[in-house]
Order: sequence, then structure tokens, then C-alpha cells
Amino acid sequence: MDSKDATCAMQTPTGTISYEMSNFPSEASSRIFNNGTTASLNSGEVNGQELPPVDRGTKAWMFCLSAFVLEAIVWGFGFSYGIFEAYYISHPPFNTAPHIAISAVGPIALAIQYAEGVFISLWLGRYPDYLKLTMWFGLVLCSLSLLLSSFVSQAWLLILLQGVCFGIGGGALYWPVMVLVSEWFVQRRGLAGGIIFAGSGIGGFVFPFIVNGLLDSVGMRWTLRTWALIEFVAGGLALLGVKSRTPTPKFRRGQPRPRFIPPRMQFLNKAVFWTYSATYLLQSMSFFPVSLYLAVFTTSFGSSLSATIVLALFNIAGVIGQIIMGYLSDLFPYPWIMFVSTLGSGIAAFTLWGFANTLTAVYAFSILFGGLAGGFSSVAFAAANDSANPNPEQAPMAMGAFTTVKGVAAVIGPIISGLLLNAGKSSSFGSYGKFGFGPVEIFVGSCAVASSITSLLVAATRPQMTT
Repeated sequence: MDSKDATCAMQTPTGTISYEMSNFPSEASSRIFNNGTTASLNSGEVNGQELPPVDRGTKAWMFCLSAFVLEAIVWGFGFSYGIFEAYYISHPPFNTAPHIAISAVGPIALAIQYAEGVFISLWLGRYPDYLKLTMWFGLVLCSLSLLLSSFVSQAWLLILLQGVCFGIGGGALYWPVMVLVSEWFVQRRGLAGGIIFAGSGIGGFVFPFIVNGLLDSVGMRWTLRTWALIEFVAGGLALLGVKSRTPTPKFRRGQPRPRFIPPRMQFLNKAVFWTYSATYLLQSMSFFPVSLYLAVFTTSFGSSLSATIVLALFNIAGVIGQIIMGYLSDLFPYPWIMFVSTLGSGIAAFTLWGFANTLTAVYAFSILFGGLAGGFSSVAFAAANDSANPNPEQAPMAMGAFTTVKGVAAVIGPIISGLLLNAGKSSSFGSYGKFGFGPVEIFVGSCAVASSITSLLVAATRPQMTT
């Protein structure tokens, strides 16, 4: 490399970026996008020797920790909505509202957050210099939506604020993290992804106890206000550790930007993208009904405390599963991890849940299914990289597409399960499927086993040159 000048290249969701740099700090350098657009960079920032190392170092792991916290406050809170729902339907002012309206709040927020991934990826491809601003907007919207929810008394406003607005804000706060993961981690990307995704499990484990305690002590309105403050403070501190590893381009006023929709999205032509999407859809359709109805099933055996314990065990098992499967996906072909995860969770649904007639059996099922099915999402980074290969800049878009599929399953799975539960209450399966849950348990097990079969298709279609 010449001592004065160098040419470097980077990858973004819109394509390859090349730029020239000089060792003289007074000179500016420029970044050239694949469509001819250029953006200026500070030459001191782009010196390759000054970039933090990947897969190691304080800054990389600080990013991972900050992303973990954001995962917890966005997804962990969303997965804890069942505690709010139980309170809303039994206390004024929402106890007279239609149950279907109250039960729709949480799934609406989750579905929007999942579906936002593609849009945020495309948005940051065109406006990479707005990444931090996008995250702050999301944090403010999340906190404000919870605060305003504490003043409403109508179900449609609750849906708008705690459902739609929180969902939009949560997606804007969270998805930029997924764009940055590939900058900080390469060889340890699966492990880092597992740690980050574990945030939702930790949140899902801890938050129900905190929310339950707050609701009992200060009521719904001050619980929402308190949580809005917690959300803003924790999210603001976490944002201090979320930084891009590579320099951010600066666009002058009136300067052309990259296209919002890239001219070529080659990952859509990859068979592995479609086989993994199908597998993710089936696996998610087995996962969400359990996360939604397991607490309801448990209350048939015991108290609401037993249901909270089961939900906590389910989420903490998911944390362990995510970290272990993320680590293993860095070492072994991920389709076989998918196969074991889905087949094992399917067998658990058919047997442990199907024949459960004691709290001990329900606890065992929540741990086994939570660990196997909850850890499945950790392989998504590896699947996104395979789908984007040889265009790694498109991996965030593939990841966003995967989560959009998961968002569809988050809506469809519980709806189908709700219909099956109503049908199951009027039919008998003998000792199998107590309290009308037989059809739901068969549906969950069937989707899980079907996803184990499509996992074999993922193994057959993934590029052989990657590991």
C-alpha cells in the first residue's frame, strides 16, 4: 500500500462503496456508490488502520451489549404484553371492551416490528447518515406511545398507541442494529447474534414479574408511565454504545443519493432464501401459539403465579437456546441445527404438551420447547449471508425479509390456534389435549415437524462454498 494514498471498499445495503483516502488530515475523501453517487468522508475516519477490529475488542462487545439491551426493551416488552392483557380485561376502563380488541394490541405491535425490517434496511441504504436519528426517533416514539397510553380509556386508542405506534417506534429503534451487526462481527456473528437475540428472552423472563408487581401496586396508568421512563432511559444509554464501525458518508444538499430500492436484489433469486423463508414461516407458526397460549393452558392447573413462572421458564430457556445455537452456527452447518431444533420441538409438542396433566409436565415442556424453538432465530444471520452471497451488502435486506415472514406467522399462527382452541373445547380427545387444547397441540407439532423437513431443503439448496 502506498504511504500516502489508498483505495478501499465497503459494503452497504445498496451495494459496494469505494473511496479514496489520503493520510493528510486536511484533505477530504469521497465515497462512490454503485450507481455513481458520491458522498464525502473525513480522510482521518477512513484510514483502515484506525478502524476497530472485528469479532473482538471493547467497542465490538460494547455494541453487542447495547444491542442486547435494545432487544430486551423492544421485544422483551412486546412478549410480556400478556400480563397487560390479563389486567386490561379484568380492570376498568378496558374490562368492558371487546376481548378481541384488547388481545389484538400485542400481536399488532409485534407484527409491525417484524415487518419493518425490509423498509428500514432500504431506508438506511438511501439515508445511511440518518441511522442514529432513526433510532432516536424510534426511542422517542416508543416512550411517548406508552406515556400517552396511560391517559386513554378507549380500546381503539390503546390499539393505536400501544399497538401501532409502539410497533413503528420499536422497529425504527431496533432494525438499524441488524444492519450494523455485519460490520462488527464476521467469524463470531452467530455467537453475537445469539447474545443479542437473548435480550428478548431475558426481557420476557424479567419483565412479567416487574410489570405484574407494578400493576398490583400502582395500577395500569402509573405502570405505563413508569415503563415509558424506563424505556427512554435504558434505550438512551444503550444508544450511546451503538455505533457504526465504518465511517458514515456525508451527502451535500441536493446531492443524488442511492436508490431506495436497489436495481438488483440477487438474494431473491437464491433457492436457499426461499427454502429458509418457508422453514421460518412454519417454525414461527409453531412458536407463537405456544408463547401466547401456554400461560392460558397453565392457569387451568394452577394460579396466575404458576402461569407467570411457566412464561419465565419458557423465555429463559429461549435465552440459553439462542446463545448455544448461535455459537454452534459459527462451527457447524446451520441447516442441521435447524433440523434438530424443529424436530425436537415438534416431538415435545406432540408428547409433553399433548399428554400434560400436571404442572411438572408443563414446566418440562416450557423448558424443552422454549430452548429448542426459542433458539431457532439465531441461525438467521447465517441464512441471510448464504442468501446474499456473493453480495454481502444485501444480507440486511434478506434478514429483513425473513423477519417479515416471521411477522406474518405472528398473526396467522395465533389466529389459527384461536379457532382450533374454540373447536377443541367442543370435542374430546380422551386423555390427549386437556382443556380443549388438543387441536392446538397437533397444529403446533405438525408445523414444527414440517419445518424440520424443509430444513433438509435448506441444506440441499445452500451454497456449498460457505460453511
